[in-house]
Formats: sequence, C-alpha cells, structure tokens
Amino acid sequence: MKTVITYGTFDLFHSGHVKLLNRLRDLGDRLIVGCSTDSFNRIKDKRTVYPYEQRKEILEACRYVDKVFPENTWEQKREDILREGADIFAMGDDWAGYFDDLSEVVQVIYLPRTPDISSTDIKQLIGITNQERLKEALNLVQRLDKVVRKL
Repeated sequence: MKTVITYGTFDLFHSGHVKLLNRLRDLGDRLIVGCSTDSFNRIKDKRTVYPYEQRKEILEACRYVDKVFPENTWEQKREDILREGADIFAMGDDWAGYFDDLSEVVQVIYLPRTPDISSTDIKQLIGITNQERLKEALNLVQRLDKVVRKL
C-alpha cells in the first residue's frame, strides 16, 4: 500500500482543492492530509474564513482523503512522514524546492496548481480586506452551514 502525505490550509474549499486531492490520491492508495491549524495560520500571517475544525470536517468528507491531522509547525513534517509511513510527500508547485530536504526520507513531488482559482483570489474577489469584513463573511458562512445542515 502506497501512502501519500500533503499539507495545506484548505480554506474556502473549491474545485482546485478537489482536483489537487484527486491527483494526490492517484499517486497512491492512501491520502493523508495535514491541515494547518488556526494558530499555525496566525504564525504564517494567514487569515482564514473557516476555523480549523470546519476545514478538517470538509477535508474528511472528501472521498479522496483517508485521514486528516493538525499541522501545527513547519518542523513537524519529517516526524509526520515517518509516523504515517508515507511513501510520497506532495505539494503544489508553488512550493517547488522548499521541501527537497525531505527527500532523505520520502519521495518529494510538486504538482501544478489548478489555474485560475485559489482561495486568495476568492477572498480578494469577495472583498475580504479587513477584520470587519472577515467577521461578516465568517458569520455568513456559519449561517449557511446551519442552513445546509438542515437540508
């Protein structure tokens, strides 16, 4: 059994995420995803619309994903790879070269990103540029989540 491991924030889950996870799963038999926690995203100066628990839940619902665990630090990857018995470490090509040092313990692959879609572009498109709008968007997402759950 071949295990693939990847990492990401996976905020505002979109078709680019689905396509990436599908391509990652095609590389092996099992896909493990390290999802960046809210505290780690703050360290990276990233703001998310969905909190970690909701992003984790969305990832777990994706048919290509077998397991989701929290990504808390940059440094944990080697330990995660060994713990999960990963054969392949794969990331989007916007990270090309950044994790080459992991090739000592795992095959490292960088996949092309899906063109013309990203969470950052979506955030810019809907105008989330300050804390007040971010809070408004989060409230909307939470209300929509309640409506969807009732359906």
